[in-house]
Amino acid sequence: MNIDMIEAAAGRIKGHARRTPLLTSPFVDKIAGRRVFLKPEALQHTGSFKFRGAWSALSALDAEAVKAGVIAFSSGNHAQGVALAAREHGASAVIVMPADAPAMKIENTRALGAEVVLYDRTTEDRDEIGARLAAERGLTLIKPFDEPQVIAGQGTIGLEIVEQAAELGANARDVLVCCGGGGLTSGIALALEAKAPAMRARPVEPVGFDDVTRSLATGQIQRNAQLAGSICDAIITPQPGDLTFPIMNRLCGAGITVTDEDCLRAMAVAFARLKIVLEPGGAIALAAALYHGDKIEGEDVIAVASGGNVDAEVFQRALSQYGNDA
Repeated sequence: MNIDMIEAAAGRIKGHARRTPLLTSPFVDKIAGRRVFLKPEALQHTGSFKFRGAWSALSALDAEAVKAGVIAFSSGNHAQGVALAAREHGASAVIVMPADAPAMKIENTRALGAEVVLYDRTTEDRDEIGARLAAERGLTLIKPFDEPQVIAGQGTIGLEIVEQAAELGANARDVLVCCGGGGLTSGIALALEAKAPAMRARPVEPVGFDDVTRSLATGQIQRNAQLAGSICDAIITPQPGDLTFPIMNRLCGAGITVTDEDCLRAMAVAFARLKIVLEPGGAIALAAALYHGDKIEGEDVIAVASGGNVDAEVFQRALSQYGNDA
């Protein structure tokens, strides 16, 4: 993985993915105690950054592989990204999704034309299911994070952050990133290394599902003891990727962990003050900026809001419980 791959992905993505802005609000700054610049990938096609990596991977395939079709596994955001990218490339897509994924994500994936295969994330292995179906049907597997072209696609966010931060005069040391398996975090980290070495990516994870944070602290890949139990479903993974962890271990600052409650509070703030809808996992970096400022360096901070595909019930819970705090 290198910056050349990210820049090549940016060239292929141009005109297909949205260039999302950096948003600011004096009300958000007051809560955080510093200037906060939010990169709202919730405004990306399919409601998350995952479309970038999916398009990057699909657009790098040869014609025969596109014709044969692709397969992916995801709790929802990568699923939708691959489904849309495949449809726009004229390819069929099979998506392996946990049965307890948010209903909206499952429905949206099907609506985009993909075949959805459900599994039990506590008793079944999605990697095994994906590899088996890929072999049986001759499909190309597009992994959600441990895939070079997916990492390259996510790294295009880092290129945009560098350009936009310079335009807006953001004096940020830390770029907070919602982190699951590390594709987004490692892609951004590589872009920052090449284009803005004074900045560093900081992974943000839910309390109790902090495999990346623990892995960075020990220098060895650590696994999560459980794979369910947080509302941040989009960023719950067993462990960092074999490709992503060495990149994060070399380039990232220490991880930050955030409670589900702080994610809900951040969702309410994002809606009230920035007029955007975030899902819990997509709000976790903003939550770190708002409520964990003692762990952040620099007079400004940049946070990536990775997705906004939230069920109405969870969104209503965020607004009803914490709307007055925003």
